[in-house]
Amino acid sequence: MSSAKALLLSLALAAFATGASAQTAQEIVAAADKVRNPEQPFHVTATLIEYKAGQPTDKNVYEVYSKIDPATRQFRDVMTYVEPPRDAGKIVLLNGGNLWFYDPASKDSVRMSPQQRLIGQASAGDVLSENLAVDYTPTLLGEEQVEDADHSQRHCWHLDLKAAMDAATYNRVEYWVEQDSDYPIKAKFYSDSGRLLKILFYRNFVTAAGRMRPTQAVIIDAVDPALVTTADFGSLRFQDIPDSWFQRDYLPHLQN
Repeated sequence: MSSAKALLLSLALAAFATGASAQTAQEIVAAADKVRNPEQPFHVTATLIEYKAGQPTDKNVYEVYSKIDPATRQFRDVMTYVEPPRDAGKIVLLNGGNLWFYDPASKDSVRMSPQQRLIGQASAGDVLSENLAVDYTPTLLGEEQVEDADHSQRHCWHLDLKAAMDAATYNRVEYWVEQDSDYPIKAKFYSDSGRLLKILFYRNFVTAAGRMRPTQAVIIDAVDPALVTTADFGSLRFQDIPDSWFQRDYLPHLQN
């Protein structure tokens, strides 16, 4: 084979491999999305606890109602505050990339950012449901042994996710997904400037809503690892949710 033909063949194989990797990355992230959240409408109770040097300092509880928009494949979410009592009745709505905060005291709803902190290291975007395969463009970096939250070794795909739309909570995410199970294991979240913000581990996989799912996220501050927030997701169940719940004008009338 001539050197010119060999070069053309090499370039063709490289292009094919790049395309295959991109497709494989998309499939991996989509499979992990199905582990993290059901595709049917569902309800879950989210309990967030902030820790400093291992001691709990704050606690919030939310009821979250999620439903995929069939047109965009993005989740629509309504999150109602339960605890502490001073915040009970407040609501966060995510619909079509728009995030609204409703306060029954003022009877008004205002725009908010998905990166806005709820408690400790947990932002609104960390608690609300999302399909990473929709909000981000993934690239497969390779395979890697990763230590999970319980110090066990997991053989994972290592992926790099870049925000594909303004609705994405973070500009970039590093993501590790276990090869055999499609379980999400670990994620690192970066700011627009490229600064590492926090590290998240998924753990406590149990059967819920038809399959094994992580029921806790451990979120560690990237600058001070003594600052940790846990997000426990309990009482996960399928539930019919009216489309009206995801309208901003309906928030004052929303009842649990």
